[in-house]
Amino acid sequence: MFANLIRGTVAAAVVAGTLVSSAFAAGVDVNATVTGLALRGVDPVSYFTNGAPKDGDFSITSVHNGATYRFTSEENKDLFEKNPEKYLPQYGGFCAFGTAMGVKVDGDPDLWKIVDGKLYLNLSESIQERWNKDTAGFIEKGDDKWTEIENVDPSEL
Repeated sequence: MFANLIRGTVAAAVVAGTLVSSAFAAGVDVNATVTGLALRGVDPVSYFTNGAPKDGDFSITSVHNGATYRFTSEENKDLFEKNPEKYLPQYGGFCAFGTAMGVKVDGDPDLWKIVDGKLYLNLSESIQERWNKDTAGFIEKGDDKWTEIENVDPSEL
């Protein structure tokens, strides 16, 4: 049932143009726009320092793993560059629930949760509600699935 729900959502995302293309430099393991912008321009550090996502400044950026991240301040950029793994969303910024189901769909930077110091994104409010019902179980499934799908183009799943 969940896989069918995700597959239907993927089809809608393709039509809407939100499914990530592998034609950009960031590769298939990072959810970024065709121009390489990750997190739709949201500062990844802001989740941890402000307790909420904040749009980054287009003039304060850093490239990591081929994707461009924006920051609200030089301080946040420095924190990120010293320890990017601490601030990067899990599963390359793809939807945590989708990853647990074995697919890569867009993770919405406004639908997030920090669990054990790690940032997770989800596709939609309804998907996040499902994910929240068994967060630990879905993280365990997501961690297992990610090793299988990390380097697979989203269109091949």
